[in-house]
Amino acid sequence: MKLCFATLLVVTLVLTSSFIQTTVAGSDFCDSKCKIRCSKAGRQDRCLKYCGICCNECQCVPSGTYGNKDECPCYRDKKNSKGKPKCP
Repeated sequence: MKLCFATLLVVTLVLTSSFIQTTVAGSDFCDSKCKIRCSKAGRQDRCLKYCGICCNECQCVPSGTYGNKDECPCYRDKKNSKGKPKCP
């Protein structure tokens, strides 16, 4: 009985940790698009963070390193708490 419980516990922990890692890591699509979008940003860590948030919600990132936000209206229309554009 103890062996069965221990096995179940280990399997649960492995599945939970892989799910959390996938959720936090983001998608390959967003990671690659945001890497291009933020390649010329002065604050790359901040740019990648907000680009990733916007991409995960909108499932798109405008092309290029600046502008072109009309390609992705959801990305363009996101605002922060101060009413300024949220997405880089």
